[in-house]
Amino acid sequence: MLRPSTQNRPGTAIALKLLAVFLFMVMAAMIKAATQNVPAGQAVFFRSLFAMPIIVLWIWQRGEIREALVPNNLMGHVWRGIFGTTAMALTFGGLGLLPLPEVTAIGYATPMFTVILAAVMLGERVRLFRISAVGLGLVGVMIVMWPRLSVDTLGTATTIGALMVLGASILRALVQIHIRTLVQTEHTAAIVFYFSMTATLLSLLSLPFGWVIPDGRDLILLVGAGLIGGVAQILVTSSYRFGGASMLAPFDYASLIFAALIGYVIFAEVPTSATVIGAALVVLGGVLIIWRERQLGVDRRKARQVTDPKG
Repeated sequence: MLRPSTQNRPGTAIALKLLAVFLFMVMAAMIKAATQNVPAGQAVFFRSLFAMPIIVLWIWQRGEIREALVPNNLMGHVWRGIFGTTAMALTFGGLGLLPLPEVTAIGYATPMFTVILAAVMLGERVRLFRISAVGLGLVGVMIVMWPRLSVDTLGTATTIGALMVLGASILRALVQIHIRTLVQTEHTAAIVFYFSMTATLLSLLSLPFGWVIPDGRDLILLVGAGLIGGVAQILVTSSYRFGGASMLAPFDYASLIFAALIGYVIFAEVPTSATVIGAALVVLGGVLIIWRERQLGVDRRKARQVTDPKG
């Protein structure tokens, strides 16, 4: 989905990535506040609709309007939209039921499920190291979720919220697998544009399930979440112009720090010991997977240099 780095400016890349991660957490906090009164499907609509002007302006500024509007695989974009929109709706639903740090920690399961799905759907070979990292991460997710799955809490709103966020993590992993095939024929601008458009349209399907007329506060939160989300999406994409994916990937985990700070200041949420311990294991598993993916990338480049006479 992302273009390869065009300039080696790691400081700029890291700054852009961290700013994007922070803005995504601000967006999540705004959605969490709004979904106390507004259905999750309606929040998805506002998040997607008001991100579109930002994204279109960015695409126009880059001179990629034609690439964005002319897809080669329209159904591929539709499926990406279905998976991604459902994941967004489940995440927004979970935000309304769980503390922000807990939602963030469970969301870190996505790389684990990506490795599993890549092995099942793409036939990628997964050796003992990555299997161990995935197992470690999944143990961490279970530690975070365990208080929500006890006999006393089973069936409560918080249990439902935890399962929704876990389901969103699996769907986001499916999106990652789908994008790996989509980028073979589709331009980055098209993938970004068509996701925003399909998410806006698909979220309208939730209209019969109880949309409300938001008051002034909630309207500001919803519109602001869309605008901030659009800016954050552009910052993430722009960060990869200045630094490699493997270098920037670990900075995603800064979101847990931002989530804890925002959750404490705005919602008076204090992370539980289960959340802290589980999140630490998930982050460790994720970092190990990122490190292994980087090593595999180096090995593949060396192999190409040996077999390619131009190398």
